[in-house]
Amino acid sequence: MENQMVRHPTRKQATKPQEKRKKNGRYMSKSARGLGIFCHGAGPLGAMGFAMSFSLTLGCSSVPTTFHPREAIAPSQWSYHSFNQVLERAVHAGQVDYSVVDADSRFTEYTRQLDHIDPTGLSTREEQIAFWINAYNAFAIQGILDGESPVPYVGWYRYFKLRRYAVGGATVSLYDLEHEILRRQFNEPRVHFAIVCASRSCPKLQAWAYEGHQLERQLDRATREFIADSTRNRFDRQGKVAYLSKIFDWFKEDFVGNTGSVPAFIARYVEDPGLAHDLAVGLYRIEYVKYDWSLNGLAPPR
Repeated sequence: MENQMVRHPTRKQATKPQEKRKKNGRYMSKSARGLGIFCHGAGPLGAMGFAMSFSLTLGCSSVPTTFHPREAIAPSQWSYHSFNQVLERAVHAGQVDYSVVDADSRFTEYTRQLDHIDPTGLSTREEQIAFWINAYNAFAIQGILDGESPVPYVGWYRYFKLRRYAVGGATVSLYDLEHEILRRQFNEPRVHFAIVCASRSCPKLQAWAYEGHQLERQLDRATREFIADSTRNRFDRQGKVAYLSKIFDWFKEDFVGNTGSVPAFIARYVEDPGLAHDLAVGLYRIEYVKYDWSLNGLAPPR
């Protein structure tokens, strides 16, 4: 699951995370945050150096504000049934059999239909969030089927920024969907455990599609499962150290803005009352686990 936030403000500059983002408009994707890649202006660029800065700046996102699909599907007729069936067949314990997806005409039809609906016409906030989560996950799969890869550096840039997908008569990238739509417009930190950028350290892809009428339950489940997954997060009860996914580091502002701190956010979703208490009162030191960008399943045929 992939991936432009600002540098953390100093105490003198302290502002609310969302206010800071509005001031300078910088967002960082999941991998860009770890690599030090910035959108708009200067910033550290990791091992790729200055030569990459020019091309990265050119790729800063442009997100449509309105959608005008041709042969539009009425929002009341929109369904995730076909996508749900594809996921049921191809996803097992979070591992994706990309060959199964590639051979399933229902996946092609679902991604085609995404270009024939105006997502802003969906009647509730929950329906719109579900739409964009499913769109992200479908396009992330499509990117793999098309031979792209989220592995840094060049692969990351092509996969998240250059590759664009048709939605509602417009085009968007995975970067656009994650940062400019899901994060900026909806302010729901649990989407980080629902969108999956085809990598082993991402949240597990669920074998079902998200739906507006049960979104709260689905997001709660995805969040609890991700936090409880010892391959992504683990807690040293004796040493009081929380070894956490880099997702909690890259998107710290989202979790802090929601609950005041990363440990306090996690405390809401752990099952052990003692661990929840110790996290909530700040007894744990945090260390972040290296992110594994290898593919989250069986590669499609080439």
